[in-house]
Amino acid sequence: MTATATRVLVLNSGSSSLKYQLLDMHDASRLAVGLVERIGEETSRLVHTPLATGGAKRETEGAMADHDAALKAVAAELAADGLGLDSPQLAAIGHRVVHGGLKFTAPTVIDDAVLTEIERLVPVAPLHNPANITGIRTARALRPDLPQVAVFDTAFHTTMPEYAARYAIDVATADAHRIRRYGFHGTSHAYVSRKTAALLGKDPSEVNVIVLHLGNGASASAVAGGRCVDTSMGLTPLEGLVMGTRSGDIDPAVTFHLKRVAGMSEDEVDELLNKKSGLIGLCGDNDMREIRRRIDEGDDRAKLAFDIYIHRLKKYLGAYTAVLGRVDAVAFTAGVGENAAPVREAAIAGLAEMGMSVDADRNAVRSDEPRLISPEDSRVAVAVVPTDEELEIAQQTYALVSA
Repeated sequence: MTATATRVLVLNSGSSSLKYQLLDMHDASRLAVGLVERIGEETSRLVHTPLATGGAKRETEGAMADHDAALKAVAAELAADGLGLDSPQLAAIGHRVVHGGLKFTAPTVIDDAVLTEIERLVPVAPLHNPANITGIRTARALRPDLPQVAVFDTAFHTTMPEYAARYAIDVATADAHRIRRYGFHGTSHAYVSRKTAALLGKDPSEVNVIVLHLGNGASASAVAGGRCVDTSMGLTPLEGLVMGTRSGDIDPAVTFHLKRVAGMSEDEVDELLNKKSGLIGLCGDNDMREIRRRIDEGDDRAKLAFDIYIHRLKKYLGAYTAVLGRVDAVAFTAGVGENAAPVREAAIAGLAEMGMSVDADRNAVRSDEPRLISPEDSRVAVAVVPTDEELEIAQQTYALVSA
């Protein structure tokens, strides 16, 4: 890598989508961002914004049969802005990989052996790892000479102690099938916990933080001195908080009951719990803005869904306060956490005995900057900290290849 190579392309490959950002790590600036949707369908859509040139957003439509075609289209858009993948300023490509198991506890330069291990983890991440693998193979084919780095959603949570990571099932069975709690959204939890410490003017090693990553997918983590000691998602992203379409915590016997009594297949139960539950299952909407609008109009189903959502948040706040022993801050992040003031207010309401409270005026402020929303004299700081998973991936990637 040359001294002038400071750019990192971050790729987040989904089953039918490709999100990307090109960043310059000299100053952490974004040079371009974009998204390819509906890959493999009759009409795909690419949205590209060249931030470096200040140009207007460009949208193109056309058939893109696979991720290879999609990435080539992205490369052409970048080249049109003078930011091509053949640039000597490009240091590496960083890939979001959802599941790294126990083997990958840090960002890792991808070679054939690493790719094989990521493939071995497909059974525990069947919805995510295959798409991540496709993106890696495509990028390696386009730039085989360039370092490709995998940054794993699960890595931040590998510091959990065994008593937090283990399920109380037969050990031999669990080990044979790699059944344990892995956790997800790790790049977000790492970034937000570190930014929260900075907001308090402290080193991460001095701060205990509960991070609430609340988007369509949602997870909580207990972070002690910069290390994750517990998190709400488990073997899969289904466990934990109530989410947009996922149930979160549920009695596992519900699945047996549905198979025996309702005659549902394994795939039908899987679809129910992952895609037809959570907020959308409770009230038919998974957009918190719409749910709040319906509540304001007196909709009882929307109110019940909101109350269930908040009740689960409070349970995790209480549980993680007990796990940490001392809580210095609670940080809200992601789409709902950053933008839904009523969620933040309701989640913290009634927790004054735990040292947590929200200042109504501060909570009502909308901003893209990290900020405190608790009163000046609050024992526990309550913060809103916008997440930046792409920047976290880029920073981890660049630190590895420039070391």
